[in-house]
Amino acid sequence: MVPVFLTKAVELLLGREGRSLHLKAVGWATVVLALTLLAGSWAVLAAEQHAGHAGHAATITSYPRALWWSAETATTVGYGDFYPVTLWGRIVAVVVMGVGITTYGMVTAALATWFVGHEQRRRHRLAAAAEQGARHVGEETAQLLHERFDRIERLLADAGRGPRE
Repeated sequence: MVPVFLTKAVELLLGREGRSLHLKAVGWATVVLALTLLAGSWAVLAAEQHAGHAGHAATITSYPRALWWSAETATTVGYGDFYPVTLWGRIVAVVVMGVGITTYGMVTAALATWFVGHEQRRRHRLAAAAEQGARHVGEETAQLLHERFDRIERLLADAGRGPRE
């Protein structure tokens, strides 16, 4: 049976047709990263438990240490306090690094495109408002010119009908 929080999380990510593509990308990247951290921790711990047999001194000896290692590896911090010493542990490390770098790159790209899109929409609204304002000023100017020409024509017509001697 699937835990309720997982079904709610999937429903939240897949639901709502109007949801932004940027938000969906960030959500799915977070899910993929979390699953990679959990699975990578388990896999590196399994690989490193056999390090003592090969003569290597394993530094990843418990799941909490493996989870910490996985988080610092995915974020490319790599303090060096825990590290894999076996071939399979290092292969897991490469996968965790690759997924971490890719995921953070996707999140950064999604946020950057959101900010750029937001700015473009703002500029488009400003340009549309300026265009509408210019059109309104142009219409007012044309109206004032027509009124002035009409007044000049009336004055000229009245001047032509003046008193004759």
